[in-house]
Amino acid sequence: MSIAGAAALRLPAESSAYGLDLKLLLPTIALLLIGYVAITSASVEYAAAYYGDPMHHAHRHLIYLGLAAVAAAIVLVIPIRFWAMTGWAWLFLGLALLALVLIPGIGVKVNGSRRWLDFGPLTLQASEFAKLFLVIYLAGYLQRREEQVRSQWQGFIKPMAVVFAVTLLLMAEPDFGATVVTVGAAFGMLFLAGVKLAHFLLVVLGSVLALTLLVISEPYRLKRLTAYTDPWADQFNSGYQLTQSLIAFGRGEWFGVGLGNSVQKLFYLPEAHTDFVFSIWAEETGLVGALLVIGLFLGLVYRMFRIARQRVEAGDCFGAQLCYGVALIIASQAFINIGVSTGLLPTKGLTLPLVSYGGSSLIAVCAMIALVLRVEREAAQASAQKPARGGRRRG
Repeated sequence: MSIAGAAALRLPAESSAYGLDLKLLLPTIALLLIGYVAITSASVEYAAAYYGDPMHHAHRHLIYLGLAAVAAAIVLVIPIRFWAMTGWAWLFLGLALLALVLIPGIGVKVNGSRRWLDFGPLTLQASEFAKLFLVIYLAGYLQRREEQVRSQWQGFIKPMAVVFAVTLLLMAEPDFGATVVTVGAAFGMLFLAGVKLAHFLLVVLGSVLALTLLVISEPYRLKRLTAYTDPWADQFNSGYQLTQSLIAFGRGEWFGVGLGNSVQKLFYLPEAHTDFVFSIWAEETGLVGALLVIGLFLGLVYRMFRIARQRVEAGDCFGAQLCYGVALIIASQAFINIGVSTGLLPTKGLTLPLVSYGGSSLIAVCAMIALVLRVEREAAQASAQKPARGGRRRG
């Protein structure tokens, strides 16, 4: 058998019939299915009480799933070089969206934060898309200025200025959770690009000091931090959400109380179908179900890092950084959400990617994963074509 024939036979082992990486696609689908089940269960009583329809959120989430599938399909058919060439335009769009939400009459204010744009029956959370657009821009910048970033202050400071501008707009909403995820992903991309350690540590230290000042400057943020250290000290006020979440985990034990049988979703645990959907899932499916979700996220993120590493070895800086950025955003957001639910981290208003209710998050994350699938697909196609061309030349 020829080398080209062997490559053609090996390709389906890693890919589906559409040339998509199964090791990335299957965990994504599994998390989406778990998310729909968890949201449906967690929102039934809330939807019945406030909308008169127990399936209100379940039906809306189906619409979001459809929109996310369309967005992912569009991203999948667009060549990666298009994103590399238009990164600056996506950055401008992201900054524009973050600025628009701050304008009274355009941005929608909920619970003291102005984070949404109203489009009739649907609302768009600008920060979810700004994270994606920033990753695309940084991947393109790191491709163009790879050597400058590694050797000169100027190459490092320029992207930091962009990250600083995004941070200011996010904190003006305010959205502290999105700020942490965005800044963390940007720093991770720069570190993996090979920036000098001294430059990196200096900026990280400054950022940590700035975040510390932001925490202590607002009483509600400081209150969240102190409540996190001992939620039972004020379990009916600042520690209420966390204590109710911990009760849900405790009730779940090993195998859970059964799907649909959660007690905490009966108006005990606020944001049961959004920020704390993992708690309800753990209550109904137990430690086994919780570990299943964590395992799926680990598999998803690990596969993204593997693809990124392969692109580094192939000399594809843009594809590698794109995969790194998406992996860092999904990993950090999942870690923070699960950490908050289990009491490992202070309370933050962050959704669990692919699982929590929320159209903007779902669409943005599916588009991110589609980008990684496209990177892997183009790499697999290029790898399959090289031996074939070599065989023709030898013949």
